[in-house]
Amino acid sequence: MFKGISSVVSFLTIIPSKNSELETVAKNMYLFPVAGALIGLIIGASGYGLSLFLQPLITGLILTGALAIITGMHHTDALCDFADGIMAKGTKEKKLQAMRDPAVGSAGVMTVVLYAGGMILAISMIKGFALFEAILLSELMAKLSMVIQANRGLSAWQGLSSPFTQYMKDPRKLVVAVLLTITPAVILAGVTGVFVVISCVGLSFLLLVIANRSFGGISGDVFGASNELVRLASLLIFASV
Repeated sequence: MFKGISSVVSFLTIIPSKNSELETVAKNMYLFPVAGALIGLIIGASGYGLSLFLQPLITGLILTGALAIITGMHHTDALCDFADGIMAKGTKEKKLQAMRDPAVGSAGVMTVVLYAGGMILAISMIKGFALFEAILLSELMAKLSMVIQANRGLSAWQGLSSPFTQYMKDPRKLVVAVLLTITPAVILAGVTGVFVVISCVGLSFLLLVIANRSFGGISGDVFGASNELVRLASLLIFASV
């Protein structure tokens, strides 16, 4: 269990580990919410402290940057590629080519700008201990979204996503990931937590449908984009209630 947790933490953050082989990470993908909890605890606790003496927008800017840094900006890069692929015109092959192109297009740039602005705005609208709860639960939901997609989806090509979709077909692993996410959501946020879970699970499936229609399946970029978009959706819900 410790090896599994250390492998997913290393994969999803800049925290180094000796157990970072891709196959090990894929086998333990159901523990992604544990890594999300660690990220959420670190950033959430920092946000709670900063919100006590800094202006809300400054707190939002710092925490948005901190999230990008602690996760190595890998998922942000994936969001760019996903947006470029979705907005590319033509066949699935052309969309796949656009998503896999290392150059960032205008769709990717605009999406990241809107994403960063949305993150700063959402965080700035939440204060005190509620900010800690929101960040923690949004990280849990972001990681669960990737687990759901790996369980329900197929890889668009033989690549980074392939071992994840292979090892996550065990329904027992999905149940564990769901329980690791829903339990703290209900305990900490009650009815709001349930609403966030339902909304973000729905968004995860919607993104899966979009990926299937656009690319013929999912990829590492789809996983990363879902992580970012579900996190933002969670924070926006908390900021709105």
